Amino acid sequence: MREFKGYVFRLYPTKEQEILINKTIGSSRFIYNHFLAGKIEEYKETGKSKTAYDQMKTIPELTKEKPWLKEVDSCALRNSVKNLDNAYQNLFYNNCGFPRFKAKGIHDSYKTNNIKSTHKGKTYESIKLDLKNKIITLPKLKEVKIRGYRNKETIIGSIKSAVIRKEAGKYYVSVLVEEDIFRPAFNPKSIIGIDLGLKDLIVTSHNEKIKNTIKSREKRLKGLQKGLSRCKPGSKNRYKIKLKIRRLWQKIRNARKYLIHDITNNLLKENDIIAIEDLDVKTMYQNHNIAKSLTNNPLSEIIRVLKYKANWRNKKVIEIGRYYPSSQICSVCNYQNGKVKDLSVRAWECPVCHSEHNRDLNASINIMFEGLKIYMKGLEQS
Repeated sequence: MREFKGYVFRLYPTKEQEILINKTIGSSRFIYNHFLAGKIEEYKETGKSKTAYDQMKTIPELTKEKPWLKEVDSCALRNSVKNLDNAYQNLFYNNCGFPRFKAKGIHDSYKTNNIKSTHKGKTYESIKLDLKNKIITLPKLKEVKIRGYRNKETIIGSIKSAVIRKEAGKYYVSVLVEEDIFRPAFNPKSIIGIDLGLKDLIVTSHNEKIKNTIKSREKRLKGLQKGLSRCKPGSKNRYKIKLKIRRLWQKIRNARKYLIHDITNNLLKENDIIAIEDLDVKTMYQNHNIAKSLTNNPLSEIIRVLKYKANWRNKKVIEIGRYYPSSQICSVCNYQNGKVKDLSVRAWECPVCHSEHNRDLNASINIMFEGLKIYMKGLEQS
C-alpha cells in the first residue's frame, strides 16, 4: 500500500542561496496578495472571480511587469495561486474564515514540485535527496546542505514536493514522499489503557506515570516580552528581541514534539491495542482554571500522533466515548460512585467492595476493559 510521508530537514544555505530563498518567499507572498486583491475587486464588480487556472494564465504577463518574478522558481508562484484557491475552498466547504492577506515574517514559506523528465533513457528530477552526503537538490537553489535523520541512509519512495520555510532566522525543508508501506499482520498480544491528564500527562493501566518534562520558560519569556515593550517600533533592538522570543518558542515547540514522539513510540512498541478517551479538548479550554495547563500539556496532539503511527504499524487505537464515566466506576466490582465527579477527589474507597482506588489509575484500567469490549464486539460483528 502506498502512502505519503513527510521528512523535515534543517537547511544550511550559502549567502547566495539564502538571498534566493528570501526572494522566493517574498514573491510567493506577493502573488498570493495580488490575486487575493484581484478576486475581491472582481467579485465586487461582477459577483464572480477567476478560477485558479485562469489566474495562473496571467502570471507570464505579470512577470513582464515585475521582472524580479523571473528570478525565482515558477512552481512556487503557481503553488501560491493554488494555496489561495484552497483557502477559498475552505471558506465555502469547511466553514473557515475569509482568506487574509499575508504579512512578512509570519509563516514565511514556499512550495515547489518535483518535476520529472526523461531524455535518452535517463530520468531527471528537479528535487533529489542524498542522505549519505547530506545534500538536497532544489529548483533554482541547486545543492543545499542539510541535517536530520542520522540513522537513515536512504529514503525509498517517490518525492512529490518540498516546502521551504524560514523560522526564527533558520531554514527548513519538508519533503513529501510517496512510499510503499508494509503492514505486518495484526495479531494482538497486549492491550493498554491510558488516562490523559494535567497533573500526570499519562497514567497507564500498568500503573506507569509519565510526567510532562517540558520547561515552560515563563520567566525568560516574560523578561523578553518586557524588553520588547520598551523598544521603539522599527528599531534594531526590537528586531533582535523578537528573534530571541521566536527562537525560545521554537525550543519549547521542539521539546514538546520530542516528548510526544518519544511517548507514542514507546507505547506502540510495547502494545498492540491502545485504548484512550475521546477528549473534548475545545470545551476543556473554556474552563479558565485548566486552560493554561492544557496549553502546556499537548493532549490532543498525543492522540493525533498515536492514530497515524498506529495506522503505519498496523496497530489499533480504540477511542472510548467521552461520556463514559471511567473515573467513577470501580474497576473491581463495577459500582459507579457519583461522588467522584468532583475533580479534587484524587483517591477514594468503593463503598461496595471496599477497594481503594487512585483516580487516574482506576480510570486507565476501566478504559482498558472498555476498549477490550469494543474490540471483541467488532470481532463478533465481522
